[in-house]
Amino acid sequence: MMDPTLAEMGNHLSDAMKILESGKFQRILAIKHLKAFLILFLFLYFSDSGQDVVSILQLVQNLMHGDDDQQGHRRMQYVGEQGHMALLGHSLAAYISVLERERLRKLTTRILSDTTLWLCRLFRYENGSAYYHEDDREGLVKMCRLAINTHYEDYATEGFTLLSSKHPVIYQSAACRPGLGQHLCSQLGLPLSSLCIVPCNTMFGSLHQMDVALLDKLIRDDRESGKLPLLLIANAGTPGAGHTDKLSRLKELCVQYNMWLHVEGVNLATLVLGQVSSTVTAATKCDSITLTPGPWLGLPAVPAVTLYRHEDPALSLAAGLTSSQPVEKLRALPLWLSLQYLGHDGILQRIKHASQLVEDELNSPVVVFRFSQDSARKFSFLGCMCLGEQLAQQVPLSGVDVVELEDEGTCVRFSPLMTAAALGTQENDVAALVEKLGEMIPVLSCTLRFRQDFKDEVLQQASLSYIEDQSWPGLGGVRYEARTTDLDEDKRQYRVERINSDLLKKLMELDTDLYFSDGPEFCEEKNCIFIGMATEDLDVAELVETIVSIGRDIEESGKLFENMTEVVRRGIQEAEQQLQKANEEKLMEEGVLRQIPLVGSVLNWFSPVQASVKGRTFNLAEGIDVLKFEMH
Repeated sequence: MMDPTLAEMGNHLSDAMKILESGKFQRILAIKHLKAFLILFLFLYFSDSGQDVVSILQLVQNLMHGDDDQQGHRRMQYVGEQGHMALLGHSLAAYISVLERERLRKLTTRILSDTTLWLCRLFRYENGSAYYHEDDREGLVKMCRLAINTHYEDYATEGFTLLSSKHPVIYQSAACRPGLGQHLCSQLGLPLSSLCIVPCNTMFGSLHQMDVALLDKLIRDDRESGKLPLLLIANAGTPGAGHTDKLSRLKELCVQYNMWLHVEGVNLATLVLGQVSSTVTAATKCDSITLTPGPWLGLPAVPAVTLYRHEDPALSLAAGLTSSQPVEKLRALPLWLSLQYLGHDGILQRIKHASQLVEDELNSPVVVFRFSQDSARKFSFLGCMCLGEQLAQQVPLSGVDVVELEDEGTCVRFSPLMTAAALGTQENDVAALVEKLGEMIPVLSCTLRFRQDFKDEVLQQASLSYIEDQSWPGLGGVRYEARTTDLDEDKRQYRVERINSDLLKKLMELDTDLYFSDGPEFCEEKNCIFIGMATEDLDVAELVETIVSIGRDIEESGKLFENMTEVVRRGIQEAEQQLQKANEEKLMEEGVLRQIPLVGSVLNWFSPVQASVKGRTFNLAEGIDVLKFEMH
């Protein structure tokens, strides 16, 4: 007897398939049945009898790689031996957590103290403590809590009622990562009015560094209004372009106003090198810094680390920076194993290698560039998007991506400190990136220059519609429109869809370097043809004329077929009418009795009917001649 759960699964799946195949577009009902099927399907994996290890591992493998055959092989992150050590740390942490309590305490204390000591020495942060956290923003949240507990002595007992009398203010650069300040306020229970965004320099100095003079004024204004300047977030490598704030000057300002200074950013990785920019070295004097060794060293699933200095252990405990739970100290275990495996030389080699992939690594190990063309300035966004996507696809080991900067707009970024260790980027990958960039820029320039010409040529053709889509990196899109007006809207749309579908196939068969497509994945326009990038030798007028000519031929042949179908349909109807008439005549001639099977046979035997043979013909050639006459 079939398991009732399996039977119910089969019913739900069958109902869903019938609904989808019926063409009734009852998608909501079909989805309802599919959800019920999936719930029962997952329930089977959580059966009463349990499953063996092999089956469970096979399930995990299917979940990880189940769509590879349909979507192509997806490149996974490069995991070297040091990465395996980090992954091993998570398994060991689970095993170690079941040790006897005193032994567990000694082991976790050793792991935590070793890792903290090594990180402080590596990153030149003397006499520091460490907090290990999964979310790289959590360390900053704890620093804010520590600053609040330091400035508000009775905060542990009085809570937020103390804050109403003297409103705390957190300052951050406008170049900080998006949403950071809002996250802090949410986690701390502070209103957004506690967050002050400090603009970058607008007249003097770098456009990407915090305006120190303006910050000084904002702090003085807040103090005069009865507020408490609490903490300043500075950058040693902004998220977008890798710029470093004037940390020495900011530290002086924080000392002057008794504020906490926290620093984060990719350039902190260079502190392990022998030669370090003085602007980055100033971070070692700040109150706290957040490190992300995972991407810097190619270590998967290792925690971020916030190094800080504070004299009062009680306040650190109140802020949640220390814990008496040994299991929480095991967060450092994957990093402890990986650092021992790499050693000082291995860590130095990886950071140095990534930094040297950029020519001016001492200034900033991040390169940001954008496409700009005077004759097509409004397409710089489109050009950068196209450039970034193409470079990422054709040179995947380079790790380039597309970023949005406040002043420059859309740009392409190469940040090897964040990607090289994980991807295994080498100098030849950078050379390939530069070479591909040199190939793409002329093509992109030609394409953007020809876009307006292509649009003008299309708009001159009555049979074509120009499709505007700023996300398409090529010449643009067109739609061939049916020229007839004697069809209703549904039939006209069907004809347009069929013509453009056939037209796209014909264009793709042409012997040309141009790329033809049905457009971006989320394009709102339907039944379109999009043309890709162009080279200098492209004749735009000839291209548009070719599209019109092929489309016209497809439309005419379609009309010929449709009219022939109509001629055949009329001929069949006429033949049916004649047959109907012949049957009526036969009935009148032979009588009703002869049409009754048994009676008719007896009558025909006694008195046979001498009926003449009458045939019917349908001349298809004559229909075609009529069709040709109608078309002319």
